Amino acid sequence: MDESIIKIESLNFYWSKKSNFKIFVPSLEIKKGEKVLLLGESGSGKTTLLSLICGFLNPLSGSISINGNTINKLSSKTKDEYRADNIGIIFQQFNLLPYANVVDNVLLPLYFSQARSKNIVNKRAAALELFKQLRLPDDIAQYRASNLSVGQQQRVAVARALIGNPSLIIADEPTSSLDTNAQQLFLDLMFKQISENNSTLLMVSHDKSLSNRFDRQININEILIREN
Repeated sequence: MDESIIKIESLNFYWSKKSNFKIFVPSLEIKKGEKVLLLGESGSGKTTLLSLICGFLNPLSGSISINGNTINKLSSKTKDEYRADNIGIIFQQFNLLPYANVVDNVLLPLYFSQARSKNIVNKRAAALELFKQLRLPDDIAQYRASNLSVGQQQRVAVARALIGNPSLIIADEPTSSLDTNAQQLFLDLMFKQISENNSTLLMVSHDKSLSNRFDRQININEILIREN
């Protein structure tokens, strides 16, 4: 039985044939249940690698497997469905719908994933329970996303990623705008929910001080070769 949730082999990518920016990842493997921090400076290729893992970008060659399925071999439609079923994403800019209320923002992934939707009997109740666990205000459900503080937006983005229990959570610099105390509280809340969901976490950051909170840290320079 394969215990890997992410497995990358001989991955080649470049933006276009005229582009000088090319990356090569010989191999990367992340086990189920791990909390992994991917460290790297701005422009080092972290977000590009995440986009490849999530299937937003296609490699020139090589393979990217999520839960044993090679996603870069799937059709666009099947890839979108597989991503929705298996991956919860916390974007760096959160990507909440500004004029939708908080509950509708959190439940959005369930409209794209039958698998995650089937994991929940009462969708609204599940969202409200996540709000409670993430220490959001009792009356936040009907707030517009545009009216939330940065810290509240982050926790709503976590709830949206976790709803329906996806097996993999991808987080792109989610603590970049928080001070040290807020960072630690945010990680405490996120880790608690991820552990309860038995999910795997891959989070990218430039902040080395976060390393001791994770099962493992990977420096992107150790796994990714760039040509500029």
